[in-house]
Amino acid sequence: MDTSRDPDRIARMLLESAAALVRSTRAAAIVVDVAALPPLHAVPRDTVLVSRRKPKDPPDPRIEALRPSAKAVISVPDADLDRMGQIRLAAIIALSERILDLDDTAIFLAGPRDRPADSLSVVSLDSDLELFDTSGQPGLGEHIKRAVFHRVLTLALELGQYGREGRRVGTLFVVGSHRKVLEHADQLILNPFKGYPESDRSILDDRMAETIREYSSLDGAFVIRGTGVVETAGTHLKAGVAEGLPPGLGARHAAAAGITAVTRSIAITVSESGGVVRVWRAGRIVATFEPAGR
Repeated sequence: MDTSRDPDRIARMLLESAAALVRSTRAAAIVVDVAALPPLHAVPRDTVLVSRRKPKDPPDPRIEALRPSAKAVISVPDADLDRMGQIRLAAIIALSERILDLDDTAIFLAGPRDRPADSLSVVSLDSDLELFDTSGQPGLGEHIKRAVFHRVLTLALELGQYGREGRRVGTLFVVGSHRKVLEHADQLILNPFKGYPESDRSILDDRMAETIREYSSLDGAFVIRGTGVVETAGTHLKAGVAEGLPPGLGARHAAAAGITAVTRSIAITVSESGGVVRVWRAGRIVATFEPAGR
């Protein structure tokens, strides 16, 4: 039988291979988007199911059916990423939620959006995810709430995917160490967040998402506390450019590199030209999310 013409069969074989690899390598988990699985009644007990549904969406019957046999279920931003982007995103969320540890190895299944899995990757998280390298930096969760990082990354991925009202936008978020960040900043415009109570400026408030999208086309950066309070928008960062900035990246990326080189912050950039989302720490790119098909 020609299995190349049967995507569900290929996905089922990959899942069986992943289960065998978990046993032989003592990997911590199989990580797979539920939409990439063939029809199943159960999954191997070490499987982490990835869902792209929003928290307020109605329950997904398929996830609920597979949940009892799975290790865990995680939710990731609904972005159409290439295979490596899917893997990085799922790994970052699983690490942030402490479902996986940095010294773990995990088996990731990936494929085209909403299609059965067609590839298998064995990932050593400590060497493949520099975002969680805490050398000279506080660990994520110590100075930036994990929920805040999730929300900012989600907003960045949505802007990269869909833009603002159908128009591509480029923007920069700087999260954490906000006092130090603001020492290296000038305000390009009147700060639209000045004077509002902190409770009304939390990135974790669903109502803030549209406000962030509205101001995303402004020149300059958003500066956000590690607790999620938005301090400023339209902010010019004056920190010098970190060494080793990849060629072809412009002023927004230079600002991200520079500010994270001199402060204990994390920056997230959205490229206007291609919707690529990059995460910066300690002056360098630690994760890149490329939209699928670009």
